[in-house]
Amino acid sequence: MTDQRSQAEIVRNSLKRRYRKERRFRLYGMLAIFIALASLAILFADIITKGHTGFVKTTITLDVTLDSDMMYLDDPTDEDQRSMADFVAPIIAALQEHIPEADSAAEKRELGRLIGTYGASEIRNLLKDKPDLLNTTQTMEFLAHDRVSTYVKHADNPRYSVKLSEQQQRWVDELLEKGVIDTSFNDVLFSRGDSREPANAGILGAIVGSLLTMLVTLAIAFPVGIAAAVYLEEFAPQNKITDFIEVNINNLAAVPSIIFGLLGLAVFIGLFGMPRSVPVVGGMVLALMTLPTIIISGRAAIKSVPPSIREAAEGVGASKMQVVLHHVIPLAMPGMLTGSIIGMAQALGETAPLLLIGMVAFIVDVPSGFFDSATVLPVQIYLWASSSEQGFIELASAGIMVLLTFMISMNALAIWLRKRLERRW
Repeated sequence: MTDQRSQAEIVRNSLKRRYRKERRFRLYGMLAIFIALASLAILFADIITKGHTGFVKTTITLDVTLDSDMMYLDDPTDEDQRSMADFVAPIIAALQEHIPEADSAAEKRELGRLIGTYGASEIRNLLKDKPDLLNTTQTMEFLAHDRVSTYVKHADNPRYSVKLSEQQQRWVDELLEKGVIDTSFNDVLFSRGDSREPANAGILGAIVGSLLTMLVTLAIAFPVGIAAAVYLEEFAPQNKITDFIEVNINNLAAVPSIIFGLLGLAVFIGLFGMPRSVPVVGGMVLALMTLPTIIISGRAAIKSVPPSIREAAEGVGASKMQVVLHHVIPLAMPGMLTGSIIGMAQALGETAPLLLIGMVAFIVDVPSGFFDSATVLPVQIYLWASSSEQGFIELASAGIMVLLTFMISMNALAIWLRKRLERRW
C-alpha cells in the first residue's frame, strides 16, 4: 500500500509539473503577443502623431489688386514683360490691408515672407491665362510659408522650433484672429509632385511612379513565377539539376534586396543601356527580387492540391497538360494569388534596389508613361525624411501612412482572395 501511495504521489507531482510548464508556456505566448501588439501600437501612434499634420495645409486668403503700375506690367501676354514684372508687390499690398503698421521696406519684406515662394507664380499664371483680369481685384488663396505653417500647427509643441521673428508671430496671430490665415485638408499632397518647399510638395508623382513600377513588376514576375512553379512541380524530372535550381531559388529569396539593385545597375543600365530612374527598369529589378517569393508560394499552392484530383482527371483520360491546366492550376490559384500579392506588397516597400538605379532623383513632374523619370513612395519618404526642414519631416510621416495604407490594403486583398477562392476537401 505504501508503495502504491508513493507511486501515485510521484504521478501527481509529475502531472502538476507538467501542468505548470503548460501554463508557463501559454503565459509566454500571451506575453509575446502582447509585446508584438504593443510595439505595433507604439509604432502606429508615433507615425500618426508626427504625420497627421501633414494632411493639413495652411492658407492665406487675400483680396489682391492686380495693379499694372505696381507690377510694372502693361501687357500680360508679353513674355518679356512677365519675366521682369513684380508679382510680389500686390501680395504685400494685400497683406498691408490687414497689417497697416508694416510700412517700412524691411517690414514689407518680412510681411512678404509670410507667403510661400510660389505665391508670385500663381499671380503670373493667372494673368497669363486671363489677361483681362489686369487692374481688377481678385480673391486669391495662397499657401503660407513653411515657417508660418509650422508656427500655426506646432506653436505649442516643443519638438518643433519656431523660426518666425516675434514681429512675424504677432502678425500671424492677428491674421489668424481675422480669419485671413486658415487650415484645411492638404489637397496639395495628393495633387502635385515633389517641391523644394514643403508647403508645395505633393506625393502624387511618387504614387503614380509606384503604380507604374508595380504594373511592370506584376507583368513580368507573375506569369514567369507561376510558369516556373508549375514546371518545377509538375513537369521537371527529379534529378541533380532540378535540385540545384530549387536550392538556388530558396537562396535567392534570402538575398538582400540591394544585390538586385546592383544587378539591375550592371545589366539593365550598364549592359543594355536602358535609361535611369524610369519605372520600366525599376519594375524589372523588383520583378527579379519578387520572383523567388512567387515561385516558392506557387509550388506550395500546387502541392496542396490533393493527389486524388490528378488521379481522377487522369482516370477519365485527361492528358498531363489538361490535368494541370484544367484542374491543378485553378485549384492552386488562390494560394498563387496570395503569394504574388504579398510579394508585390514587399516590392512596394523596397527602397535600396531603386536607389542604385537612379530613382532617388528629385522629380517634380508627375510621370505619364513607363519611360518618364519617376520616383516611388519609399524613395520619396526617404528624401523627405533626410531633409533638414521641419515641414518635410511631417510630410515623410504622412507618406509613411499612405504607404502603409497601400500595403495593408494589398495584404487584405490577398486574404480576401484566398477566402473567396479557396476550396476545402
